[in-house]
Amino acid sequence: MSGAALGIEIVVQQRMVLFGTLLAWYLCFLIVFILPLDVSTTIYKQCIIDHEQIPSVPAALFPFTNTTANSSVTPAKSAPKSCYKPWSYIPDGIMPVFWRVVYWTSQCLTWLLLPFMQSYARSGGFSITGKIKTALIENAIYYGTYLLIFGSLLIYVAVHPQWHLSWYELQTIGITAANTWGLFLLVLLLGYGLVEIPRSYWNGSRHGHMLIKTYFKASKLMTEKADAEENLEDVMEEVRKVSESIKYNHPLRKCVDTILRKCPVDYQEKMGRNMDDYEDFDDKQNTYPSEKSLVKLHKQVIYAVQRHNRTRVQWQILLQQAIHLEDVAKNETSSAHQFVHSFPSTEPSGWFSRYIYTPTVEWYWECFLKRWFYRLLSVIITMFSVAVVWSECTFFSTRPVLSLFAVFIQLAERDYNYLYIEMACFLTIFFLCICVYSTVFRIRVFNYYYLAPHHQTDAYSLQFSGMLFCRLTPPLCLNFLGLIHMDSAISHQQKEQTAYTSIMGSMRVLSFIANGFYIYYPMLILILCIATYFSLGTRCLNLLGFQQFMGDCEMTSDLIDEGKELIRREKRKRQRIEDGENRRREWKERYGNPREEYTARNRSSHEMKETNYSDTVNPKAKYSRSGNRPDKDCIELLQDAEPLDFNADSLTDDPLDPDSGRHTVGRYLSMSSSRNRIFDDV
Repeated sequence: MSGAALGIEIVVQQRMVLFGTLLAWYLCFLIVFILPLDVSTTIYKQCIIDHEQIPSVPAALFPFTNTTANSSVTPAKSAPKSCYKPWSYIPDGIMPVFWRVVYWTSQCLTWLLLPFMQSYARSGGFSITGKIKTALIENAIYYGTYLLIFGSLLIYVAVHPQWHLSWYELQTIGITAANTWGLFLLVLLLGYGLVEIPRSYWNGSRHGHMLIKTYFKASKLMTEKADAEENLEDVMEEVRKVSESIKYNHPLRKCVDTILRKCPVDYQEKMGRNMDDYEDFDDKQNTYPSEKSLVKLHKQVIYAVQRHNRTRVQWQILLQQAIHLEDVAKNETSSAHQFVHSFPSTEPSGWFSRYIYTPTVEWYWECFLKRWFYRLLSVIITMFSVAVVWSECTFFSTRPVLSLFAVFIQLAERDYNYLYIEMACFLTIFFLCICVYSTVFRIRVFNYYYLAPHHQTDAYSLQFSGMLFCRLTPPLCLNFLGLIHMDSAISHQQKEQTAYTSIMGSMRVLSFIANGFYIYYPMLILILCIATYFSLGTRCLNLLGFQQFMGDCEMTSDLIDEGKELIRREKRKRQRIEDGENRRREWKERYGNPREEYTARNRSSHEMKETNYSDTVNPKAKYSRSGNRPDKDCIELLQDAEPLDFNADSLTDDPLDPDSGRHTVGRYLSMSSSRNRIFDDV
């Protein structure tokens, strides 16, 4: 029952982690797709308001005006163009409700539910109650910090003589505090992504650079892999000691069994062979670990096993990447224009590889087209990055309009080209999300937070990424609305607000944030982009002792050489394994069936000869209980032993004489000179 309960708990916990993370990601991407529709609907409403404010011109004021088509002065010429409803128009009352549901759901996830699930998933408790208790204790400081910040802002508003606290103002203060924290982190991540993404694509077109960087990663990953294996060994040794000290009838034995189920299979078998569950425990003679220490050990086991599995999988992936890059370097000088792999895949190729992605197409893509495609993509992304940096530094200027994205939207607004407006908004938000979210996937805070590919990310890091997504998306959308001058709190224009801006409340409640922080803090993106371009952060980490990839560093060269040797060693190992499998396959195809038939035939004939001989020597031995004991022992000895050549000279001595220096048993059948005189002397 305990094993079934553990399995159910693990499955339910994994589903909860997956559901919480996917819900956070889904809400963030949903905002990206719906916000352009909100912008186009707001522009249409603004058009209607402008037409209502323009008074109609009566025809009596122009008595001499010719209203024919050839007239150059008509009242219709001075009137603005008529508004028409966009295809994606959303009726009034729907968008505010939608944004409230999405926003407050994401805020509950990022500030309440996901932090609690983080602590719950990483807890080493053995019961649901124990895990909940641990999660609440760990989040006490976390929640206390939020209350302190909110209380400080609340006191600031309360002592202000011109403000009266209301529910709307309290709500605005909470939203402002959350968006301020998010904007602070958003600028840091955006400044890194605007430079690093185009540079990564440009470096991806340089195969030599990618190969030596892979060697560098291989050296660092091997060190981490060895450290993870050593850590796992130490933890398993502690588990073994605890398992041997706590016997089957101890009250804490269920906790030990739970820990053992989390260990790798080979360690479980090893501990099971060395354990004696038939010994009773004695409280007077032995000292046993407490439940608190077992909870701590359980947490260490979960972390050590997950880290060991992650480094093992990452090493195989990195090894495959290094081999592929080496194959690309070899095939670049090939005149046959056929891509040849060092280790072809053993899986059968599909129709795509047979008919479309042939070796010739693969050679042109890997050795020629991919390089130029990455360079072109890098140039396009660089142009977008420059436009974002310029707009972030100038979006507060409304006369003249200096933000490039605001210029594009206003040009489309004059012609009421809603499709262009929506596509421009979507592409801009999507690019900003790529720059920010890709940085979230790239950053690594030691082993505390790390998103590893191929399903090797732990629950804690997955939920942490969901928290960051929910915290970064609302300020990112507000920043985008400021770039296109659709946020009246920043542009200070009397225009129709979007439904998204209306639920955020008036930022004028906290004027020092609306008029100061929200406007001037995004300008730091320029400084962060310059620092990222010159790799100042990488150089600082390298000076602190964290090895980073730097081409002009001696330590980097040593790690590259070490990684190259590691890849060469793994390739030789894989080549030996593949050669051995090929030889066994060829031997089986050539000699496998005849050899088996020949062996089976010789075995059957040999057994038949032994049976006939035993019946001939003493036919009564199988049916008589009585008889001479030495004769019976002799018959059994002849039946069990191999056929011997008793004509040898060594039979002059007793083969079973204990005084002799060695047991002389004659020569084997294969060494006999004549097969017809084997048993003549018996």
